[in-house]
Amino acid sequence: MSFLDKFKQDFYTCFIVKDRYKYIFEGLFNTIKIAFVAVLIGIAIGVVVALVRTTHDKNIDDMPDGLKKTLLKIANRIAVIYVTIIRGTPVMIQIMIMFFVIFSSARNGVPVAMMTFGINSGAYVAEIFRGGIMAVDIGQEEAGRSLGLGYIDTMRYIILPQAFKAVLPALANEFIALLKETSIACYVAVNDLTKGGEIIRSVTYIQAMPLMAVALLYLLMVVILSKLVSLLERRLKSNER
Repeated sequence: MSFLDKFKQDFYTCFIVKDRYKYIFEGLFNTIKIAFVAVLIGIAIGVVVALVRTTHDKNIDDMPDGLKKTLLKIANRIAVIYVTIIRGTPVMIQIMIMFFVIFSSARNGVPVAMMTFGINSGAYVAEIFRGGIMAVDIGQEEAGRSLGLGYIDTMRYIILPQAFKAVLPALANEFIALLKETSIACYVAVNDLTKGGEIIRSVTYIQAMPLMAVALLYLLMVVILSKLVSLLERRLKSNER
């Protein structure tokens, strides 16, 4: 049997017989859902944690003793502990704790995966945003204050937009890494793209074809995401002119 004939036979067995391609498409849909929601959760957590930490670093020494200073110290300590724990432990262990300990009675693993990867991504996004905020020239904040803007409005309208442009490449890399990391969800009974390939392998005993199909789909998603980020970067640069 020639290589082409073997390829056709394996393709037919893996994806056409009994509509096995549906395992791949269902898994692909779940992977995209998990990654998209996790990105939103990660950004939300990351921005909040970054703001808490930068606010603490910039203002704590000048704040008078009182309730606000105490609350800021507590919030900063919580943020530091959160970042330390999440960045210091493997995501595989985190998702196993979420599935088998915290949400052991959950019947649908997709929302748990969304939350787990979102919390994990939030720690990295927080450090990315914190670096971007700290990199903005202090004169920008002083200019905002001179215009009568408060600290929150200065952050919202002046600092964060500039920080976002500065950290966009790093954020894109984090989101690409997150998309690929979702593949480990298959080990805790989530029907993602990798799980779809595993199911096909287990019933056909064909190894290469399902694995190559999964790898190509991940590659395609990463290439599309990278292209969209490049377009966004060019759009942001053109708006600066």
